[in-house]
Amino acid sequence: MAFTSESLKVFLAVLDGGSFSAAARKLGRVPSAVSMAVSQLEAELDLTLFDRSTRKALPTPAARALEPQARQVAGQLNLLDAHALQLHQGLERRLTLAMAPELQTGAWSRPLATLAREFPTLEIEVRSASQSEAVRMLHEGSVQLALVFERPGIDEREAFLEAGSQLLVAVAAPGYPASGHGVPLGEAQMANARQIIVASGEPTASDPQIVLSHRVWLTDSYLATLDLVQAGLGWAYLPQPLIQPLIASGSLSEVAFDNMASQMRLWVDIVWIKSRPLGLGATRYLELMREQLKTGPRRS
Repeated sequence: MAFTSESLKVFLAVLDGGSFSAAARKLGRVPSAVSMAVSQLEAELDLTLFDRSTRKALPTPAARALEPQARQVAGQLNLLDAHALQLHQGLERRLTLAMAPELQTGAWSRPLATLAREFPTLEIEVRSASQSEAVRMLHEGSVQLALVFERPGIDEREAFLEAGSQLLVAVAAPGYPASGHGVPLGEAQMANARQIIVASGEPTASDPQIVLSHRVWLTDSYLATLDLVQAGLGWAYLPQPLIQPLIASGSLSEVAFDNMASQMRLWVDIVWIKSRPLGLGATRYLELMREQLKTGPRRS
């Protein structure tokens, strides 16, 4: 086999340095050793890779033809070495996060871009789940981290990181009665206006939203809820980052209540199980979230 990791390194060093002496300095070797390695590679390939008629080592057309694939293979070898080191340091094969649908439009996915850059071989899976489903998956061990809204009480099996907040806004289609046409809705009107919420089965106390209506439709995602609201079939609390452009364009209207605010801020926790050590990817995700939250609002 002509090309090895070592001969590949020498070949690229000569290409980059333009001479055997420059390659030798880069590799920490003497020029004669580099020249000998190249000569051996040329003999095994039965190709002339460098023109030695001048003091420089000028690449031949054969060398230039081999260069793109050589650099690709060298990159893959570097990636393999880095992956092996990260596995030794505790990198998990896959990092799985359960995330409430309301949070997928917020800041909680931003650290994933850094993880992709720092750990390019790490598989990342983001599961959309209701509040109760996310917690269930966490305790069953099918996810390492769960991003959920703050819950009453503390489970001693869990550790958590406060992770900012999400603003939900009550909205309706401009023509829907609950939009109020600029007039705040009273309690009786709220109770009779259809509310569309994201929940798994019947709404429970663990769901992050307040149920104000006697007439409720359920969906399993905020995009489905948004479609129903835009179709004029009900009103809903929707994440502010999702609906702000639609309010600005007049496609949605903010619902006004006469006895409460139309906006609801919910605090978010990232939760994991104390008895299960986190891998390198999950640990780094938490570090990135802490850095991101230094300038953000904190709950009182």
